[in-house]
Amino acid sequence: MEPSILATFLGLGSGVILGLAARLGQFCTYGAIESAYLGHDQRRIRLWGIVLGIAIITIYSLDLLGQLNVSDTAYHQIKWNPIGSIIGGLLFGYGMGLAGNCGFGALAKLAGGDLRSLIILIVMALSSYFILSGPLAGLRVMVFPIEISNGNNALPQLAESLFGFNPTIIAALVSLIFILWALNYKPLRQDAAMIIWSVLAGLSITAAFWGTYALNISSLDEIPIQGHTFTAPLGKTLLYLMTSSSSSLSFPIGSVIGVIFGAFIGSMIKGHFRWEACEDARELGRQMFGAVLMGFGGVIAMGCSIGQGVSAFSTLAISGPITLAAIVIGSILAIRQILMGYQP
Repeated sequence: MEPSILATFLGLGSGVILGLAARLGQFCTYGAIESAYLGHDQRRIRLWGIVLGIAIITIYSLDLLGQLNVSDTAYHQIKWNPIGSIIGGLLFGYGMGLAGNCGFGALAKLAGGDLRSLIILIVMALSSYFILSGPLAGLRVMVFPIEISNGNNALPQLAESLFGFNPTIIAALVSLIFILWALNYKPLRQDAAMIIWSVLAGLSITAAFWGTYALNISSLDEIPIQGHTFTAPLGKTLLYLMTSSSSSLSFPIGSVIGVIFGAFIGSMIKGHFRWEACEDARELGRQMFGAVLMGFGGVIAMGCSIGQGVSAFSTLAISGPITLAAIVIGSILAIRQILMGYQP
């Protein structure tokens, strides 16, 4: 079987787990922020501690065993651009707040029959390619140049170079802190389903890196080492659906399709599938504008709330927590604006 097909199946399988986690375990970026900020319920945001904790410790354990080289991931290979992380994260977060979902969440909602999410995904896919390889690509590269890293692009490696600390020990401590922070919240401890699916989501993040690393070696670098992310892959998937005769399957396409498939199964299990559409033109305009901002922001930050907030964060790349913090701030600003009355 061709390496690209194997990579697609890897994305499909691990994406299915993420889709199920979204529907059965309430794993959702915007939902976590909204419920914590407005509903004063921290279960969904605390389960991120389990997702990140499991992903971090398993990724660095594989690195220790020689089954994965964390330093070979794009998040470590490309020099961190702090301005890009902050501006891109704020744009993505603000757009997520306006749209009421990120790319991952929109995929999960689409699988539950929400046609508004289809509009968000199409607009986000088009806008991501508009700035990635379209008319604004040159301006993006000029303002946010991409350079190869010269090392110290991740927290454990930086701590090792400065203080001599072992990266695996640093990763284990960070992982333990996240898991304890999550389980210290009693309502989450009492929700076994959320805990189980957050563990599986974390393992899905690790499986993506582990599997593509193995394929990268066996294919002699034909398959890049990749994690789950849902900005540019939306455009890649849309492009494949339109021009499959001149493009090929890949891990990102499998990941997108897998999330939809897994979320559909989850929505049917929960009995939540129902067709929904937007009845308010102003709401639709707000969501489309938010999708444009997410497409732009996700490309500038080199990842979305999942791509940077989970995948990059799980490798302990410096860009992960900074971008995630900017996304959270941007989304809260949008939520506050909507509460005060949004005028398109």
